[in-house]
Amino acid sequence: MFLVNRRNLGVFALGAASVLTLAGCGESAASKSATSADGKGGDTLVMAAVPAENSTDLQASYGAVIKLLEKETGKKITFQKATNYAAVIEGQRSGKIQIAAYGPFSYVQAKSSGVKTTPVAAGVETKGAKPGYQSYGIVKAGSKVKDLKGFKGKKVCFVDPNSTSGYLYPRAGLLAAGVDVEKGITPVMAGGHDASVLAVKSGQCEAGFAYDTMVDKQLIEKGQLKKGEITTVWKSDMIPGSPVAISDDLDAGLKEKIAKAFQNMANVDYLKSHGFCPGSGKCEVNDAGDWGYAKVDDSDYDGVRKVCDITKDKQCVKS
Repeated sequence: MFLVNRRNLGVFALGAASVLTLAGCGESAASKSATSADGKGGDTLVMAAVPAENSTDLQASYGAVIKLLEKETGKKITFQKATNYAAVIEGQRSGKIQIAAYGPFSYVQAKSSGVKTTPVAAGVETKGAKPGYQSYGIVKAGSKVKDLKGFKGKKVCFVDPNSTSGYLYPRAGLLAAGVDVEKGITPVMAGGHDASVLAVKSGQCEAGFAYDTMVDKQLIEKGQLKKGEITTVWKSDMIPGSPVAISDDLDAGLKEKIAKAFQNMANVDYLKSHGFCPGSGKCEVNDAGDWGYAKVDDSDYDGVRKVCDITKDKQCVKS
């Protein structure tokens, strides 16, 4: 069974396990990066991210930030689009990725499974805002489903088993609503937040989950969704922002330069005023439409750890 995102005909296999590889990253290239990007004289660092949607131009979304990092560190930054959340975790574990754009849940998984990495910043939509967002439970407009209890017996779209707002928090919400996540619904892994929303819109899923901005803003701005086509029937507690985490294997001076670049310079205002976004075109810091980044630390993700304790989900790896 397949879900097709018509914007670029990206196909997601539903319910199947994804291949844990990095798109466009062959073994020899990855090994070379791992050898040279040690922070002790190497000239290359690898940055990886998982797209929030089925994007073919993820690298362009991080283009200005990559230029900034190259200037501040003096290193060449090689960007890799990961096939899924687990690929980022394993890439950083193996030393093939030095700068990782995680989801909150995948970051917690990485830390609890022994990956040596430190969060330094998370995206914010507006200047001065605190990093954070919500998961939405959604249905097609006109549905008789009014809350999470109504998801019982339905085909429900999730995003990925390692997604915070597309799986972990929804699972906790369903459990609190008395819905048996294992037997009470038919789960579908859509592969992306956009795919989950569009599957609900088309009727391929009777209900689903995605993060707030994807429903309220991004798909509407792209013309793939009209206001009123989707009804939000549930909102999660606030989720800490998706962190950028730096490998602890890098030397302290290099880590500090990367952290300061994200915390103080990786925002639309700075990037525009310093020529990293030339011309009058759109200036981006990531694929989520954020204004920039704000400082975070490990304790900010204790709420995710608590949700893991509540759900007892098998994806919540313990150290």
